Amino acid sequence: MRIFNHTYQDIISLENLLEAWQEFIRGKKNKKDVQEFGRNLMQNIISLHSDLKNKTYRHGEYKSFKINDPKARDIHKSSVRDRLLHHAIYRILYPYFDKEFIYDSYSCRLEKGTHKAIEKFKHFFGKVSKNNTKACWILKCDIKKFFANIDHELLLEILVSNIEDENVTRLLGEVIGSFNTKDREDVGLPLGNLTSQLLVNIYMNEFDQFVKNILHEKYYIRYADDFVFMSDDKIYLEQLIPKISDFLENNLKLSLHPDKLFIKTLTSGVDFLGWVHFPKHRVVRTSTKKRMFRNVVAKKGKEETVQSYLGLLKYGNTERLKRIILEK
Repeated sequence: MRIFNHTYQDIISLENLLEAWQEFIRGKKNKKDVQEFGRNLMQNIISLHSDLKNKTYRHGEYKSFKINDPKARDIHKSSVRDRLLHHAIYRILYPYFDKEFIYDSYSCRLEKGTHKAIEKFKHFFGKVSKNNTKACWILKCDIKKFFANIDHELLLEILVSNIEDENVTRLLGEVIGSFNTKDREDVGLPLGNLTSQLLVNIYMNEFDQFVKNILHEKYYIRYADDFVFMSDDKIYLEQLIPKISDFLENNLKLSLHPDKLFIKTLTSGVDFLGWVHFPKHRVVRTSTKKRMFRNVVAKKGKEETVQSYLGLLKYGNTERLKRIILEK
């Protein structure tokens, strides 16, 4: 077993905090709160370092707001000071934990992402279906209220089993404990934190290892709380559901979303990661198309918005859709 050989000092050092600042401000230099923090940058960083060194640091409160992405989501934003610390923690923890993750976990990882995930989806389909010469069944699952149901105690137990430095785990406990799902104690992670992206992957890695090492599933892909299994045997996938459901509930206190669980073939189209997949092509889901059109019109055809969508559309069969966007 690999050992996490970094210390608390590696996280809180002035060097790490300054490098974290440079990463944090990318794309944020025009934000008012970032500019205010930056006016007295060294004083603010030295103050944060001092609080961390003296173990008097306490995470601040969050500002909440809603976004539509495409469904309504509650985002919780922490102060610049706290977000800088999140980046400092992430810089040290990510390289270690990323090596512990399975290959086919694609969310919030370097050189991964949705495009790599959907290409692997296509590759696995080709393998299972023997190049579309036999049936390939797909079990599609989703976790109910994923971020809102992450259990703090279980998450900390996983972290302690990997990290020996008690000061590091105490600091992680401070960050994790800074947020609770409404009306629930010691449960939930905020969508707005950089650390949350890493922590949910660490949490779900327990499930990934169960799938690969206990169930020995070869054709499995996970992106955050969205995951699929493939097989040429529909009954086998049906029998898999209670096994994965039991593990999630008993080991991680999570549950499958009953309305987002199905087994079907690609012939009827499988919705996965924003695309509807078919045996020989994929198309953008209807809700995504409508959102694209709204945004292009709202931004009055702004070049960067159009190019962003054209970049997304190159991953599917979307020539007609590209023309419509360019016309708008």
